[in-house]
Amino acid sequence: MDKIKILIADDNKEIRDYFANILAHESDMEVLGTVSSGMEAVNFVNTTEPDIILMDIQMETRTAGIDSTKVILASHPSVKVIILTILEDDDLLFQAYCAGVMDYIIKTDSITQVLTSIREVYDNQLILRPQYAGKIIDELSHIKEQQKSLFMFMNILTRLSNSEFEILKSLYSGMNYKQISESRYVSSVTIKSQIHSILKKFGMRNIKEVIKELKLIGFEQIIDNNN
Repeated sequence: MDKIKILIADDNKEIRDYFANILAHESDMEVLGTVSSGMEAVNFVNTTEPDIILMDIQMETRTAGIDSTKVILASHPSVKVIILTILEDDDLLFQAYCAGVMDYIIKTDSITQVLTSIREVYDNQLILRPQYAGKIIDELSHIKEQQKSLFMFMNILTRLSNSEFEILKSLYSGMNYKQISESRYVSSVTIKSQIHSILKKFGMRNIKEVIKELKLIGFEQIIDNNN
């Protein structure tokens, strides 16, 4: 029977030795090595690919384990990562799941829990824990809505005249009607007429609503690309 080949990455030697000692007693597991940083984990995997990495979240940086996971999975997608952590920090664990980790182990978990997690991850049997599954689904839904808004607003922006687009840029930067009128050497009546046309194209009642939506889609980047 093939053994589960494991790399342990943790900046605390006692933790590395603790997990290495546990796994050494399991007939179906083999510790290929231990490292003390995320960067060392990346380098290790580039030369010796394990089946599973037990990866501490916080090593040389607060998110070293997460950042290293992204790098490793980009070039070694078959490697499976289990995060090691002291506390269930929802934000960090959510980031870890988004990076591609398959489970997490609290460092004070029982030996049985640790071994079960490793075997389930190795066999692809693990189901995403409900609290994080829901959060990831919500985040994906939010991203989908942002994409829809971006497509809609980009379509409207292409239908603005050059003059309307320039006025919209001025409004976005915080200028009022009078300032825009003076900077463009036209009457305030003309500016109001063009703003009315802008609102009609966006299907909104006031400029504040338009500006709010434009901020959500990163309009400042669109402005920069047009300069």
